[in-house]
Amino acid sequence: MSELRWNPILEEWVITATHRQDRTFFPPADYNPLAPTKLGGFPTEIPACEYEIVVFENKFPSLRAEAPQAAVKGTKLLPAAPAQGICEVVCYTSQSDSELALLPVDKIEELVHVWADRFEALSSREFVKYIFIFENKGREIGVTLTHPHGQIYAYPFIPPTAERELRACHTHFQKTGQDLIGDVLAEELNDGRRIVSENSDFVSLIPYFARYPYEVHIMPRKLRQAITDFNDDEKRSLAEMLKTVMLKYNNLWGRSMPYIMAMHQRPSQTKEEDFGYYRFHIEFYPPYRTPDKLKYLAGSEAGEGAFINDTLAEESARMMREAEPRT
Repeated sequence: MSELRWNPILEEWVITATHRQDRTFFPPADYNPLAPTKLGGFPTEIPACEYEIVVFENKFPSLRAEAPQAAVKGTKLLPAAPAQGICEVVCYTSQSDSELALLPVDKIEELVHVWADRFEALSSREFVKYIFIFENKGREIGVTLTHPHGQIYAYPFIPPTAERELRACHTHFQKTGQDLIGDVLAEELNDGRRIVSENSDFVSLIPYFARYPYEVHIMPRKLRQAITDFNDDEKRSLAEMLKTVMLKYNNLWGRSMPYIMAMHQRPSQTKEEDFGYYRFHIEFYPPYRTPDKLKYLAGSEAGEGAFINDTLAEESARMMREAEPRT
């Protein structure tokens, strides 16, 4: 059962999805539901004996294109609505023992094109308002399937973080005529201390206002609103930057780094508004503050949304810049 419930105090929708309690939780080693289906073997989610990249609807979705009516009847103050939307799984490779950082740049470039294709296709659905492309990596994040994969949520509303970003960017544009994220990037480039890596089209950095100790943002040098706005050369550059950042994470402490990778872009429905004031970017949130200590979202963070960073962004960025393969 899925439905939307409105929180009038925070002015945001909450998705309830009770059926997700039954989703697959660390299956036996001999059964990988995201692996190819071998001839004569037990069928998996993917009915093919081999694949490059696969996208399919989540078996335990929080949102459904054909959503049932809400289980409760809402009120004027506390409305409810069907949880209409789409949840997709993106399997990066058939290799269950790999991860995105270890794939060749050509393969990551192919994935960038897949992301763009899915953004365009999902944007055509009238009920979709925002498309969120992301990856949860590692048990510490709550991942229950270790096969390398990401997800795409097509929401019937603009989620709270995106809405706050859009509002701040719009206000800044009205005041200055400039895009806010581009101005932040310009200041970071001018300062230089928090830059992690650069190429011809993208800059990765730990922002001045980082909430997590090793939070990295990837920003395009040119104003682009969504992943569909990049040309082929820029998509290649993005693939190169993604691999660079993820390898630096793994090289930081000599082991695979868990993280949340969150793609921030304009809403999918743009018929009524021009979002030329908003700049695409990708944010990484690793859960560790030292090699063996997690960054917990405790009272201040979870209770009031006020993050406390245990490190200096300048020092974390220096460590990330210097993170090279260990011999």
